[in-house]
Amino acid sequence: MANLLQGKTAIVTGSGRGIGQGVARLMAAEGANVIVVDPGVNVDGSGQDVAQADQTVNLIKEAGGEALACYESVATMEAGERIVQMAIDNFGKLDIVVTCHGILRDRMLFNLGEQEWDDVIAVHLKGTFTLMKYASILFRQQRSGRFITFSSTSGLYGNSGQANYGAAKDGIAGLTRVAARDLGRYGATVNSISPSASTRMIGEVPDEARQLRASRGIAPGGSLRGVAEDVAPFVTWLASDESAHVNGRIFNVTEGLVALLNEPEPVKTIHKNGRWTVEEIINVFPATIGVELYNPAPVPVSSA
Repeated sequence: MANLLQGKTAIVTGSGRGIGQGVARLMAAEGANVIVVDPGVNVDGSGQDVAQADQTVNLIKEAGGEALACYESVATMEAGERIVQMAIDNFGKLDIVVTCHGILRDRMLFNLGEQEWDDVIAVHLKGTFTLMKYASILFRQQRSGRFITFSSTSGLYGNSGQANYGAAKDGIAGLTRVAARDLGRYGATVNSISPSASTRMIGEVPDEARQLRASRGIAPGGSLRGVAEDVAPFVTWLASDESAHVNGRIFNVTEGLVALLNEPEPVKTIHKNGRWTVEEIINVFPATIGVELYNPAPVPVSSA
């Protein structure tokens, strides 16, 4: 099928390379007009190389598709509005927004600076909001639209040394669930991807941190780690009319695996009539809710 998105217009952020580029190229191959948004920054957010977005646009056009490059950062409200307006001005409509953008400023919590926190939150979480805010106005009016956001196991499960990134990514998961309820009544859907693929960003994670996370079983999927293009087919399907019944969900996508992640729900409960006392909790908790609780970072056993 080469016309799944025929006549639709998509904004794909972070599409100068990696997962975003794979998504943009496949959506264009399926008939969508694509706004390729990427300022071409380094993994830490520094610098700029507009050639990255241009390269994706050239690849799409060489394959017979339609695309335009946009070099805006998503971190300001003004830029978010301009990106949405660019789609309207050039293609007359907007149907799909995919937010693959991101930067890394990894630090252990006790070493994490305010600027490193603010910059990552601004790009990931606020940058998702800036586009959703203005696109949602259109989606509400036209009674249709698709948002596909990008969360991460760093937020959903927790990765050592990524307090800023994890907070932003779990925030995006929460934003996705809320936006799905705000917009579902208007015919728009909002879903999120937690991807696993060998990308430039993954390559920047230190080996020590990678090994520590693996030893704690933090990253689901284990050795299942494909390439960036593996994520694109499911994102493209979510962007199509075929997925109209899917809303407010988070999926882990890696290689040939697509996993629907569970919604937060009570696992175990204790209950009594009236308020618990501290003494009662001391006696009851260890044998009920506290049984087999897993500590993700236990104190190392001394070899002395």
